[in-house]
Amino acid sequence: MGNPTTDSIWLYALNFSSWKHPVVRCCFPQAQIHFISNASQVPAAGTVIIWGMRPYSGKLPKNASVIRVEDGFLRSVGLGADLIRPMSWVIDHRGIYYDATKPSDLEHILAHTDFTAEILDRAARFRKRIVQEGLTKYNIGANHWQRPATGKRVILVPGQVESDASLAYGAPGIRTNMELLQAVREKNPDAYILYKPHPDVLAGLRAQGANEQDAETLCDQQIIDVAMSTILPQVDEVHVLTSLAGFEALLRKKPVTCYGHPFYSGWGLTQDILPHARRGRNLSLDALVAGSLLLYPCYLSRTSDKLISAEQAMDQLLQWRNKAGQSTPWWRHLKRFFIRRIVGVR
Repeated sequence: MGNPTTDSIWLYALNFSSWKHPVVRCCFPQAQIHFISNASQVPAAGTVIIWGMRPYSGKLPKNASVIRVEDGFLRSVGLGADLIRPMSWVIDHRGIYYDATKPSDLEHILAHTDFTAEILDRAARFRKRIVQEGLTKYNIGANHWQRPATGKRVILVPGQVESDASLAYGAPGIRTNMELLQAVREKNPDAYILYKPHPDVLAGLRAQGANEQDAETLCDQQIIDVAMSTILPQVDEVHVLTSLAGFEALLRKKPVTCYGHPFYSGWGLTQDILPHARRGRNLSLDALVAGSLLLYPCYLSRTSDKLISAEQAMDQLLQWRNKAGQSTPWWRHLKRFFIRRIVGVR
């Protein structure tokens, strides 16, 4: 296994798939990375890298340090479940952004940073470009959608993968898509409600939620294979559990109601059904953007094994999207078939 030297940083990456190994090395360029499969392989006082809140085998030493990593908020052209290399990761030494039960590095940034005029101006320019270019986390969806000719308020309800840790750790009340749809319908009986299933579920890469096949009984329309950037400008409100779609709606200055505790709630920018005890600071939208998109993530180049700035990543993401187009190629469907066979659907 080797031993760390006195002049090197030695990190232990636990249970990372081989396709993620280059990404780990890129995000920790000054470290010697040792990939392990059991927590008991971490030495006393060692530092271990773990993917999100994923469970692992073995027991960590009591004095081990934990770094959690996850996909960033501008990720790729295509789904993470398709094993597409990400353009951004978040690295968190306190927790992870979707675990609302304890502070994370992102929450600490948002709660304590003195956002200067310079960083706020940079964030404003970054946010405006995201909106102008129609960027979202996955940048997929080929179909068009037209707002219905109705005088009703149009509310978008984005579905989530119900087995995701973001619901286990960020939704202390209702936790299923159908419970969310039911709550939105009860509170807004006269609204025109749209439901958009999660793209991983639509792709057959993750399991459908409890009774999700009955979504059309609670909504006015279900939307399939339409880019979030196409839908958001046309709706009046977005109601979420913890979905990143709420953050993407805020970027476009849409009213957002949260039934859980996503990272962007509790800062005075959302209507929160469940107030958050630790969060009480009122932030501007550009302060939220600065913390969430400029200070928290690291961005990975598509042309080298180096980290790059958020603005450089946006340039590369746009080039990627323009080259790839918005429809799913035939070979991606074939790859999904093998992913379902080998990895399974959960």
